[in-house]
Amino acid sequence: MSEATAPAAMAGTALHSIRTAHPEHQLEVAARAAREFLVALGVDCDTPSTERSPLRMARAYAEMLSSRPFELTTFPNDEGYDEMVVVRGIPVASLCEHHLLPFTGVAHIAYLPGARILGLSKFARVVESFSRRPQVQERLTKQVADWLDEHLQPRGVGVVIEAEHSCMSLRGARAGGAVTRTSALAGLIRESPATRSEFLDGLRT
Repeated sequence: MSEATAPAAMAGTALHSIRTAHPEHQLEVAARAAREFLVALGVDCDTPSTERSPLRMARAYAEMLSSRPFELTTFPNDEGYDEMVVVRGIPVASLCEHHLLPFTGVAHIAYLPGARILGLSKFARVVESFSRRPQVQERLTKQVADWLDEHLQPRGVGVVIEAEHSCMSLRGARAGGAVTRTSALAGLIRESPATRSEFLDGLRT
């Protein structure tokens, strides 16, 4: 296996368990269960506007629990670029694994290139792949950082996620507008105070 193809091959293996297929018969089973769930909570599922709601609910959750396949695209760092690359504002949409309610926000990712550089769109694909499952934000942040560190082998990686959790804003404390911020750092972005500050301070501008 060549150096150029190795990251893509590893990417396909690493993300295989993340992607989930939902055949039509599985959606039908989910829709029946959704109907029982809604009826048990007092929702009338026999009106013209709600009779298809269980199926819509099943399809919505299937979509939220499925990510698109992709291959990690890297390129030789021919110019020897050694400054920080930062991608800000990557959309995050996931489901809290405790209440199965959405949490949404943005991810900011930085890395210090080593021998190879990453196609920029792939940052969003990695975030999506780890988001589309029942999650906690702390784990999600660490998984994205660890995966990039392992497969890209940069000199440093930093990931910050800022998200609002509907399990906190719509129920329980009902603290609408509260934002949770988590971070995961590796390599020089973790070990060097100046490099860490460059990344974290840059997110405030």
